[in-house]
Amino acid sequence: MAADKTPLLSPTSSRSVTETVNGSHKFVIQGYSLAKGMGVGKHIASDNFTVGGYQWAIYFYPDGKNPEDNSAYVSVFIALASEGTDVRALFELTLVDQSGKEKHKVHSHFDRALESGPYTLKYRGSMWGYKRFFRRALLETSDFLKDDCLKINCTVGVVVSAVDCPRLHSIQVPESDMGAQFGTLLENMEGSDITFNVAGEKFHAHKLVLAARSPMFRTKFFEGSEENKEVEVTDVEPKVFKAMLHFIYRDSLTEDVELETSTLSPLSLVSDSLTAKLLAAADAYGLERLRVMCESHLCKDISVKSVAEILILAERCNASDLKAVCLRFTAENLAGIFSHISL
Repeated sequence: MAADKTPLLSPTSSRSVTETVNGSHKFVIQGYSLAKGMGVGKHIASDNFTVGGYQWAIYFYPDGKNPEDNSAYVSVFIALASEGTDVRALFELTLVDQSGKEKHKVHSHFDRALESGPYTLKYRGSMWGYKRFFRRALLETSDFLKDDCLKINCTVGVVVSAVDCPRLHSIQVPESDMGAQFGTLLENMEGSDITFNVAGEKFHAHKLVLAARSPMFRTKFFEGSEENKEVEVTDVEPKVFKAMLHFIYRDSLTEDVELETSTLSPLSLVSDSLTAKLLAAADAYGLERLRVMCESHLCKDISVKSVAEILILAERCNASDLKAVCLRFTAENLAGIFSHISL
């Protein structure tokens, strides 16, 4: 009997990959001396941050977590702040040396062998950290405390496993470059069919692009009777109009807006900033995504000194998300805001 000549199928393969998804959070504790005396076992919590699909928080105990230590130590822990079962993770806690000498106090699971593997958190509220993180008397005379402020950096590495099934044929799809291409179209002015005169400064553009992005432009160019090839703009400054055109074509903020910070002089108003003026333009021209981008940028400027002005700006520009953040900040910082107003 002849041997079976059936050809063998090509072998397949797979690979299990276990790695960590890492994320970091910086926690600033301002007013350390005022936090002292809140009681053993009571903590100050950072805002929740997300790593590996789970939420985490840093807990700082100014009087310590352990009653037996009689408040001789401060305690620091990382807590699982969302639902989870048997979440395995690596952790790193760093107390920042604020002298500039880089002599930080670091407790880390990373870059070293662990006898029992990553730490496992069983449920929401599970914590990893140190009851005796630092002796309090030493902390208060060290370079870790500056201007009554402590800085704690935290890194969480959530352990995840996945099966890698390599394919014989794969093609890498490049990132979209549509914004860059449209930006080049704006810069070269090729095929432009409309000119804007903004306080004497001329901007060339394309009606179809503007109409596709802005309902106000769509109405002006295709639902109205205007056939002008030059339009005078009186409600927007040239630099604001230029930033708006940049967004329309590139779907991003200009570098001037991105680099604009909250380091305004005491006499400066947030409403005078390029971002605030661009927010007003976004509202006027129906550019919803630009509005949200400006709202997000202005959130960084909210303080007890500026919240009232930003709230008025948000109300005027129909910036509902920014308004909600201002109201929430006001509710959480009433004492400081009233103190600033009374000065």
